[in-house]
Amino acid sequence: MREVLAQAAFQLFLERGFERTTVDDIVARAGVGRRSFFRYFPSKEDVVFPDHERCLAEMTEFLAGVDDADPVGAVCDAARIVLRMYAADPEFSVQRYRLTREVPGLRTYELSVVRRYEQTLAGHLRGRLGVDGDGALRAEVIAASVVAAHNNGLRLWLRSGGAGDPEEAVDHALDLVREVWERPAGSSPAPEGARAPTAGASGTGAGAGVASGVGVTVGSGGGEVIVMVASKGTPMWRVVQQIEAAVGES
Repeated sequence: MREVLAQAAFQLFLERGFERTTVDDIVARAGVGRRSFFRYFPSKEDVVFPDHERCLAEMTEFLAGVDDADPVGAVCDAARIVLRMYAADPEFSVQRYRLTREVPGLRTYELSVVRRYEQTLAGHLRGRLGVDGDGALRAEVIAASVVAAHNNGLRLWLRSGGAGDPEEAVDHALDLVREVWERPAGSSPAPEGARAPTAGASGTGAGAGVASGVGVTVGSGGGEVIVMVASKGTPMWRVVQQIEAAVGES
């Protein structure tokens, strides 16, 4: 039923647009009642992301079963669970990506979904690295790096219309994360090609002190991974604005 409702919703979103499609329209297309819709989805926004709850549960279960020998590798492997979810249905994933680029409210919702994945990874790392000293900080930053690397590779694939192998770019980005973070703290200098935050990325304008983004050049291809840091309580519109400015998307 979840799949039937999601398919009906996306057909209507493509025909009429997200804003002009109502829940009543969706259940009419699916041939079910409103009660059935809300049994599976709390809101119209949730039907755009029908598989993330299942994927989050799978990620949590996976992390609960791994050993403690390689915590960074474990969270990288956990991120690949999300990639496989997208790759399982390229057409739907590309349609969703294009829809979220067009509807600001969905972009905000998507950020909240991404944050839940990041919190799950960070929670696992805190359990392995501890919370004393820099343990908690390292857990948060490693989790943010993994999510940023995964999303960088995933979006390259989505922008291409789902052409080619999505795992290639994601694996490359996650390998760079492992290269940096599997070393003991302070054991070696920053990897070649890394650059310090620029004035624009550090939030020196009107939003200084509220949110900051750091662009890091990785690999010979010149791709970038954007890590976003925001203080608790920062308005979501400010976070989205800063990310858009860093990524260069309008």
